[in-house]
Amino acid sequence: MDNNQILIVGGGTAGWLSAAILATDLNTKQADGVQITLVESPDIPIIGVGEGTWPNLRATLKKIGVSETDFIRECDATFKQGAEFVNWSKTPTAQPHSYYHPLSTVNHSSYNFSLAPYWLQQDPTTRLPYDLAVASQPRLCEKGLGPKAITMAEYNGAQEYAYHLNANKFSAFLKQHCIAKLGVKFVSANVTKIVLDEQEYISHVETDHAEHLTISADFFIDCSGSKGLIIKETYNIEWTDIKDVIFNDTALAVQVPYKNNDTKIKTHTVATAQDAGWIWDIGLRERRGVGHVYSSKYTTEAAAKQQLIDYIGDDYTDDLMIRKIPLNHGYHKKFWHKNSVAIGMSAGFVEPLEASAIFLFDAAANMIGSQYPRTRQAMAYAEETFNKHFSVRMERTVEFIKLHYCISQRRDSQYWIDNCDDSSIPLRLQQRLKFWKNQPPTKYDFDNAWEPFNLDSYLYVLYGMGFETDVEQVKAKYTQHDNAQALFNNVNTASELLESKLPAQTELVDKVLQFGFNRI
Repeated sequence: MDNNQILIVGGGTAGWLSAAILATDLNTKQADGVQITLVESPDIPIIGVGEGTWPNLRATLKKIGVSETDFIRECDATFKQGAEFVNWSKTPTAQPHSYYHPLSTVNHSSYNFSLAPYWLQQDPTTRLPYDLAVASQPRLCEKGLGPKAITMAEYNGAQEYAYHLNANKFSAFLKQHCIAKLGVKFVSANVTKIVLDEQEYISHVETDHAEHLTISADFFIDCSGSKGLIIKETYNIEWTDIKDVIFNDTALAVQVPYKNNDTKIKTHTVATAQDAGWIWDIGLRERRGVGHVYSSKYTTEAAAKQQLIDYIGDDYTDDLMIRKIPLNHGYHKKFWHKNSVAIGMSAGFVEPLEASAIFLFDAAANMIGSQYPRTRQAMAYAEETFNKHFSVRMERTVEFIKLHYCISQRRDSQYWIDNCDDSSIPLRLQQRLKFWKNQPPTKYDFDNAWEPFNLDSYLYVLYGMGFETDVEQVKAKYTQHDNAQALFNNVNTASELLESKLPAQTELVDKVLQFGFNRI
């Protein structure tokens, strides 16, 4: 029997983004396409904290037929070019230390020619910081410049970019687009029961909706968040707990309005390390999203809240609502089981550092759309392939997030001491770090196409954090010094040109609101 009907259980960003991607890939609007229904509870609020994205979202929005102008206007979106990490590598002093993890080098690719070994051979007392030496984007971030001009077409840019967005508005925007333009059917109801057939495949769900007491489908997607109606409550798929690696288990989140209309909006996420966690700061059009991610083992809620208030400073007022959000870090050992797959928080979560959540939603839905099995006989292969690839994605995400903590030189609290203890570092990451002590990472360390964080990402964090690689024994193999110097010079030249041509983030967003981009 053909698998012609998909039911998505749960909305939010994960549910509606999955619906949009699958409706596009599987041609839902056509009679012979796969029909998609989404059932969303009217009683469960959206967490609405995931406000950072990756550049892949641009390609997805374009694919599903969304206007970039409309998206920015409706979702309070701004442009994101990377993240700045403040006080991660050293105990904070009067002069904070920071480095950037930009979204792209643009100027060159380390997969073709890595500048890292040549940078490592420069005089440490006079060389530029690694991020400024190899990429233009950190300089644009420092000056608050956008990644494109208003004259550029939608989704095109002078630099790679993603977005900061209002997660609640983004979900509502996707919902409207899915229903009005992509043919997705919507049911507002609570799912009360998941019903299995004799082979333990899901046959249908039961709801509390008078007109939709049962909803049948051939394939089911669990976007029910941490509740995990299918993957956890129905199938009880084993959970991989990572609290011994990623310590943070709580977030305090608050929305901070701008006090005046001429506030300069940063074009990057700011992540500022604390003694038992870190604080995120994301600039949207009308407000900032600020939050403290911390470990309750190493600090109290009261202390964490006070650090958040101190960080916000003069912009804090007593009427601001600070929400407490428990974080259950880990993931299920299988994501696809029988005729169901979990996407989003139901599948797992590895803290908001580096904003990987929406990327993983997007990647999962795109893979399902590409390999969706139209018969039950084909289901087993798709299940095995999906689980293999997403296990790699989750494992590598954990390793990359842990990298930010475990190579820190901070020893001002037990939190940082324990984060750097080998017992909390995944074995593969330990092996990599030991190897990289004597030669820098190369593309051969990243041979899996499904690694979410690539060579350049590791280089930015390693050398932004002050990781020491002694290239003395291997420097003879690095013979292209003239080529390397030319590339360093090109970065500087490109940076100066871009700084003279690109508008400030605030100016660019204002022009999008007023005029919009040229539509493709």
